[in-house]
Amino acid sequence: MKTHWKKWGAACALAVVSAASSLAHAQLLVGQTVGITGSAAATVKESMLGASLYLDHVNARGGVNGQKIELVTLDDKFDPKLTQDNARTLIEDKGVLALFMTRGTPHTQGIVALLDKYGVPLVGPSTGAMALHQPVSRNIFNVRAPYQREVEKAIAHLALLGVQRIGIVHVDDAFGQDGLAGAQKGLQNNKLPALFVEKFDRAKPDFSAIAPRVRAQDPQAVIFIGTGAAVVDGIKALRAAGVGGQIVTLSNNASGGFTKALGDQARGVIVTQVFPSERSLNYPVIKEALELAKAQGLKELTPAMVEGFVNAKVLAEGLRRAGPKPDRARLHAALESLSKFDLGGLELSYSAKEHSGLDFADLSIIGADGRFQR
Repeated sequence: MKTHWKKWGAACALAVVSAASSLAHAQLLVGQTVGITGSAAATVKESMLGASLYLDHVNARGGVNGQKIELVTLDDKFDPKLTQDNARTLIEDKGVLALFMTRGTPHTQGIVALLDKYGVPLVGPSTGAMALHQPVSRNIFNVRAPYQREVEKAIAHLALLGVQRIGIVHVDDAFGQDGLAGAQKGLQNNKLPALFVEKFDRAKPDFSAIAPRVRAQDPQAVIFIGTGAAVVDGIKALRAAGVGGQIVTLSNNASGGFTKALGDQARGVIVTQVFPSERSLNYPVIKEALELAKAQGLKELTPAMVEGFVNAKVLAEGLRRAGPKPDRARLHAALESLSKFDLGGLELSYSAKEHSGLDFADLSIIGADGRFQR
């Protein structure tokens, strides 16, 4: 699929148009349901852009085993119900070999039964929910590390700095519960109590009552578990209420769009990361992605673009190993054959008993220029 995504704002529209126009001659058909619109849209656009950099690169060189990869992307508006509907369309009507890079914890959990019914592999879901790692879900091939590892690392870092008054604000869905579990474990590991636990409605986030309560607790740090626009609104509400402590959020918000939306409230926010820095040229995968980005007229990468790029590399390698006439079963077997596969400084292994992917977790802080600093 030749997407030519040179402008982030037009990226997703082009993805849909390109996919729709290519159905008639698709060779290796892969489906994606993701929130092109909705609260996660900014990060979604960047991860899709990163994926297209690699998939276009592969296709420009003749594809995989002489066949080009065609990605059909449907907008689920970050709505779990629509994710299910889209997945059913892609699997039953379009006959895709695999699904790729869904986004959202309840969204991905909601399609597991459908994946299992049809034996469709899902490569690189953009969620770190532990429920998709343990126990092993037969058709989920995770690439990123679990959210719980991220938040545990963040709390260990805060504790090392002497921060003890740590509160938690989380969305009231499966993602929020997963992140909360990781935060509570991190606090327990450091013998710290949760100063408070507040939750907000996923569909209609409202921080008007939460922000004053958080301010009254005078936290040194707040772990904010949520997605995109809701977290932006929540951080702004906390600051407006006079909360001055450190804000920490997870890698699902590691995008340029997130920092831009935060505006002057972005500086100093800690964002956990599950891939190396987008400027770490000592990682061959980052160097490769940056070179392809510059060839498309992009000046730099973002963490979300790196995630999309790495996910696409895993997908392409699975398709390559599946042979010249792949089907869903062959692709599944090919993915499970990946053992110590070098993605470019990152090593990934799968097996019948292990679909967790990478174990990389790090911390970044948003600088005055809106970029993620390590």
